[in-house]
Amino acid sequence: MWEGLEPRRGPIRRSDTSSACPAQSSRPNEPHMILAVDVHYRDTSATVAGVVFAQWDDAQAFASHTVTCDDIANYVPGEFYRRELPCIVQLLDRLAKLDSLKDVAIDCIAIDGYVWLGAEQRPGLGAHLREALHDRVPVVGIAKTCYAGTPAEAEVRRGGSDRPLYVSAAGMALVDARAAVAGMSGSHRIPDLLKQVDRLARGLEEPAAAKSLR
Repeated sequence: MWEGLEPRRGPIRRSDTSSACPAQSSRPNEPHMILAVDVHYRDTSATVAGVVFAQWDDAQAFASHTVTCDDIANYVPGEFYRRELPCIVQLLDRLAKLDSLKDVAIDCIAIDGYVWLGAEQRPGLGAHLREALHDRVPVVGIAKTCYAGTPAEAEVRRGGSDRPLYVSAAGMALVDARAAVAGMSGSHRIPDLLKQVDRLARGLEEPAAAKSLR
């Protein structure tokens, strides 16, 4: 599923990673799923959680999983991806080895954060994740707080809240990513499945085994 998670060399450019529509899976006969991830940090470790679901408006996850990451990198301002990306890669490696997900193709990954940062649209966590996956999987960033210089077109309001979510994307047109997030299940600002992955990462909920595909 995630062979060769080694970033390619050279700077990340937005033209390298944006396209009008999501990339198609190289395994067309397998169920196509979306993976939402979140990471919760402790003193010297972190828990990365993932929920797998079939459609953006699904109310329930197909499966969920957590991985504990030790020896996490220190936080460096402006280089958050150096701390979080290795955790997400560990989760992807673990999911690839699960028999319950061997027949599933992940066609999009949603992260808690940004793909592109600020008015300059510098590469954020999501852009670095897509690079690590050799641009094979679209990545959608769903951030809860505003990064300085984030353009107004990133804003998505849900549930009647005055506080927007901030959406960015690579491998998917921004208009499609914004529509997908706006249509996610839940009547509040934070979609239900994103609340679930946050609870999983915090240890407030136990992961659930994959449901039957039949």
